[in-house]
Amino acid sequence: MTSTGTDSRGWLRAASADDALLTRAGHRVYPARRLSDLVQGRPPGVTGSQWSSASQARFDFVLCAADSGRPVVAVQIGPVPPAGSAELRAERLKEAVSAAVGLPVLRIGSPTLRAAEHGQRLVEYVIAARDYAAGGAVASGSGDEPPPVGFRDILGRLPDGRTGPVNDLGALARAAAVEAYVGRRLADPIVRGLHVRWADGPAQGWSWVQVRPDACLVERVSVTEHRFSCGIDAARLAEDLATVAIGERLRAEQPAESDLLPRAELTAEIVALSQRRRELVGGFAFDHLCVD
Repeated sequence: MTSTGTDSRGWLRAASADDALLTRAGHRVYPARRLSDLVQGRPPGVTGSQWSSASQARFDFVLCAADSGRPVVAVQIGPVPPAGSAELRAERLKEAVSAAVGLPVLRIGSPTLRAAEHGQRLVEYVIAARDYAAGGAVASGSGDEPPPVGFRDILGRLPDGRTGPVNDLGALARAAAVEAYVGRRLADPIVRGLHVRWADGPAQGWSWVQVRPDACLVERVSVTEHRFSCGIDAARLAEDLATVAIGERLRAEQPAESDLLPRAELTAEIVALSQRRRELVGGFAFDHLCVD
């Protein structure tokens, strides 16, 4: 990435327009970048050893303001490193350096979703959601007008001809589930899910379909916003992305037995989650799913 100077925070490099993937709503989107491409020099409070390691860490995309080139957010998509692993320690070091220089980060944790296949669509979606939210904030700031409909809840015509939320990222996956049911690959055509936000951690979304009456295909996605807002509720986004992941699995081969979770075990996990409601922002709103 070519530097055109630093932004007002002093440590973040401004990007040129030369190799942007796309421009949307006042943003330019750039492909994978190392942390050293975004930060000008070793920031204070970071040792030489820490900087040597963290500077080589990569983000899948970087969104920058089109006018100034200032980084708006760095995006990472993929599996969450296992607890206690070297990968997790490296991830935490990268976040510590990002925090030291004020670099906003959006982390999508998923065993199925990948930057190459799903990243650009996600980035465009976040740009649109933030742009819509910014416009809504201006509109709702005058008079006694009711707040505008949220970006996720805008109604329109869906791919299957029905009317529904056109900004539901999982809409195509829901249609794929119906097709799989018609083709007798699923026991039920409905994609179910839940979403929560941990008070001291990420937002999390679960999504599942019944492959058999007693077994489900389950996907879980986490969304972590560091110094950043997606423009929509991160927990709802996490559930929608989990549904996208379900759609990816349904488009692949028939799930193997080892990929399935017994329905009773899934219900037990939901009950266990409900019992931790005091650790959740806004509590737990899915008690109806606690009964098998």
